Amino acid sequence: MEQNTTNGWGKSPLGNLGIISTFIFDVDGVLTDGSIQVTDNGEGLRTFNIKDGYAMQLAVKKGYNICIISGGDGVAMAKRFSNLGITDVYLGAGNKVDIFKQYLIDKNIVAEEVLYMGDDVPDLNVMKLVGLPTCPADAVEEIKAVSKFISPYLGGKTAVRDIIEKVMKVQGKWNDAHPNASDSGK
Repeated sequence: MEQNTTNGWGKSPLGNLGIISTFIFDVDGVLTDGSIQVTDNGEGLRTFNIKDGYAMQLAVKKGYNICIISGGDGVAMAKRFSNLGITDVYLGAGNKVDIFKQYLIDKNIVAEEVLYMGDDVPDLNVMKLVGLPTCPADAVEEIKAVSKFISPYLGGKTAVRDIIEKVMKVQGKWNDAHPNASDSGK
C-alpha cells in the first residue's frame, strides 16, 4: 500500500480503526529498540518506554484486549506486562501463528478486529492474517511491505503509543478522567 509520508497512513487512513478491539504486540524492536544488555549471569535486560506503558494500561482500562506475543522471554518482561494489567502474554513463542489463531478462538474475536505491530520476519505470517498490520519506522522491509500503517516513531520510542492513541481517539476512548501518574511506570 502506498504510504503518505506526512502522517504515515496509506490511502485510507481511518479505514479500520473503528473496529479494532484487540492490540497484539511483539516486544523486541516494537516495545523496545531491539537492544538487549546481557548480565554476567546471562539475563537479558530490555528498556521499555513509559509512554507506551501509559497507552497500554489505558487501553486495558478501556476494555481493549492487549496481547503480547514474543520470542523473547524473561521474568522482568512478564512483570512489566503484569504491572500494566496485561494478562495475555506469550513469551518464548516459537510459532506466533498458532498462538494467534488460538487467541482468536479463546477471546471469541475475528482477525479483522485485530491490530498487530511487528518489526521483523518472525512477525510476517501473523501480520498477513490480521485486520490491521502495523510496524515501527525502523521495521525491516518485508514487514513494511505488508503494513497498512508505518508509525513515524521507532520501536521502543513510542510507536506503540502512537497507534494505540490513534485507535482510541477515533473510537472516542482516549480520555482518562482520573489519570494516575504511576500508571505507566509500574
